[in-house]
Amino acid sequence: MAGKPLALYAPAGASKGAAPSLTRAALQVFEATPAAGGSKPGTVIDRIPFQFNPKELSISKSASWARSNARDAKAAGTPQFNGADPCKMTFELFFDATETMDGSVVARVEQLFACCVPTDDSLDKKKSLPPLVVLHWGDVKSFAGFVTSVQAKYTLFTGKGTPIRATCNVSLEEMPGDPLKQNPTSGSLTLTSVRTVVAGDSLASIAYREYGDPGMWRPLALFNGIDDPLRLRLGSSVLLPVVDDLLAKV
Repeated sequence: MAGKPLALYAPAGASKGAAPSLTRAALQVFEATPAAGGSKPGTVIDRIPFQFNPKELSISKSASWARSNARDAKAAGTPQFNGADPCKMTFELFFDATETMDGSVVARVEQLFACCVPTDDSLDKKKSLPPLVVLHWGDVKSFAGFVTSVQAKYTLFTGKGTPIRATCNVSLEEMPGDPLKQNPTSGSLTLTSVRTVVAGDSLASIAYREYGDPGMWRPLALFNGIDDPLRLRLGSSVLLPVVDDLLAKV
């Protein structure tokens, strides 16, 4: 990411007159429970804070179908449902230590890489398991999942070769089992999506696009803690939960 980050994502503790600090997202890292086949979060072993909140989260859910084709048939065979695939999530993290110039972003990147290898505790118990992670962003929790990949790119260095800026692309996959909190019909996050406000957006238009009812702007404002729904800041993020979770805040 070239240049300075947007003011919207300025780190907490910025100088006076800067945009108010936002609730910071973080990855909570848990030991996987061997007795549950590694499918349940155990003890908290680490926390990876987002220096800058993500601009977007990509969440996917798919189903598996099988079809048997008959050689002499003119129509395709009837598909057979083989089950739902796990939810998948991808997001980008940006780390920047340019303000001090004597720091490094390597430690943060190594925290992410550590999520792809067995924990020391699981190795000691001869039950090699990588940790499970849960994305926390304010009141929002994701499914418990495992990190399938981390791609890190160091983009800025000091004169001594110390990396002081990095962009990391992280992919998670839902661990089957007893998730922390799911929509029973979709199996997805409590948070179904995040919308970045663009010119022409209003809470009513976003509510209509997402829920088919512009009147849902009121619970949407309450859920996001928006005091003035007529003044949405361009580039800000609006959390869009499933309807049940949205109405639970009313």
